Amino acid sequence: MMDFRQEFLEFALARDVLRFGEFKTKAGRLSPYFFNAGLFNDGAALDQLAEFYAKAISASGIAVDVLFGPAYKGIPLVAVTAVALARAGHNLPFAFNRKEAKDHGEGGSIVGAPLAGRVLIVDDVISAGTSVRESVDLIRIAGALPCGVVIALDRMERGLGKLSAVQEVERDYGIPVVAVASLDDLMRFLQQRPDFRDNEAAVLRYRQEYGVAHSG
Repeated sequence: MMDFRQEFLEFALARDVLRFGEFKTKAGRLSPYFFNAGLFNDGAALDQLAEFYAKAISASGIAVDVLFGPAYKGIPLVAVTAVALARAGHNLPFAFNRKEAKDHGEGGSIVGAPLAGRVLIVDDVISAGTSVRESVDLIRIAGALPCGVVIALDRMERGLGKLSAVQEVERDYGIPVVAVASLDDLMRFLQQRPDFRDNEAAVLRYRQEYGVAHSG
């Protein structure tokens, strides 16, 4: 496991973003862990989160011209990720969308840099894939090319069919999804922590029942 992935999971645990117990998912499943990226909710946490996004993007090797954050959760994420990348010597323009198009002033639904070239979507998680679909449409309408999606955590969990939400996005749009950490990384993280042995067993059982073999 790459160091930053382990550090990210430690960070998420310390911020109470990653929790263990029994949690009911939207699908009605009882999950032994819960990940709530909305709890990265102060300046220091957001700054550190952005560093992890920047490292994941750099490690992916994806060629990017513009960063795009879908409203609403993607807006702060894309802004701080652009700052973190610039701090690391990779200055990229960024944009985000409004939920409703503005009919005065500059107009339109896109705020920030023009969508041009290869555009990377920056979001928190992929559940139903709705945000990605809307983003891909906006990027293509602008004449640009969606080149990938970066998210915080890939649960590697089946949706209604045999594929995970991430795999469905990759299949439907032909673009890679990069996660700062995945369920694979979480399992390795737990294996290194004897104090989480019970949680490791519970996550493994859940994965055997609902997980996909691999993502991507």
